[in-house]
Amino acid sequence: MTTSPTGQPLANYAAWRRVGNQVFASGVIAVDPATRQVVSRYEQLPAAALPELRSLGYATGQLSVDVFEAPIVVQSWTVLNRIREIAHEAGAEMRDVVRLVQYFRDLRHYPAYNRVRGLFFAQPVVSTVVEVSRMLPNDEVWVEVEATFVIDR
Repeated sequence: MTTSPTGQPLANYAAWRRVGNQVFASGVIAVDPATRQVVSRYEQLPAAALPELRSLGYATGQLSVDVFEAPIVVQSWTVLNRIREIAHEAGAEMRDVVRLVQYFRDLRHYPAYNRVRGLFFAQPVVSTVVEVSRMLPNDEVWVEVEATFVIDR
């Protein structure tokens, strides 16, 4: 098993592990691997992400709008993209995701996350949503997602 430099765990644990035809991904948060800082601005995303987010009505270019939406939208896209990278590292695809557990600091952020999640999944997956009081490494983390994959090929 290898892990991508785009998403090394912040502590001493595996980013993912394959057991037979199942892959279990640890909780993923939105951290820039180069700076080890939580991401929260559209400028921190790859340019290719912005058209996708604009198609959902995000990344408007209006400071008075983006300043409020960006943290959860950017973190949602970053986390789900990292799960896609884990899938590829493990020999899976996003269609192989069978379960997501999503942790939020504030459940009012779920609707934005849910719209972004639609960019990554053509079909709904089994899903659990939980509100938590805090997450590591600091209070800038608004969402964490863990995924389970089943590879049937």
